[in-house]
Amino acid sequence: MQIRLIAVDKLRAPYAVDACAEFRKRLRPYFPLEEVEVRAAAGGDPRSAIIDETARILKLLRPDETVWLLERTGTAFSSEAFARELDALVHGGTSRLTFVVAGTYGAGDALLERADVRWSLSPLTFLHEWARMIVLEQLYRAAKILRNEPYHH
Repeated sequence: MQIRLIAVDKLRAPYAVDACAEFRKRLRPYFPLEEVEVRAAAGGDPRSAIIDETARILKLLRPDETVWLLERTGTAFSSEAFARELDALVHGGTSRLTFVVAGTYGAGDALLERADVRWSLSPLTFLHEWARMIVLEQLYRAAKILRNEPYHH
């Protein structure tokens, strides 16, 4: 199964760039990974930003792919439950699983409706860069869990 991560805006903080690079490297033996960065909307109008960014993200989604949208009010999973969800998708014939990290102001209604799963990392609000790091880390952790391999760091 191919994993794709679509995120609004670029990674800027050096620690986030480094952490994501490290987890990309660790994931290579387990899943093919593609990352796509969508340009953040210009200007400070939240409503316009949501509409603009949602439209750009939706253009990147195929009708047949499975989409997990990171959403604070979505379903939370333990690492083990997340691994089981991934395993079910792999064994269920899913060819591509796409995770979406929306922009600063969140996802528009059309993207919320398009999502197959709304995934909450926590009821806390995280920086978007942190959300990307956590998604990559949890994908790596899930891969280790599914292969019964130890993961301590």
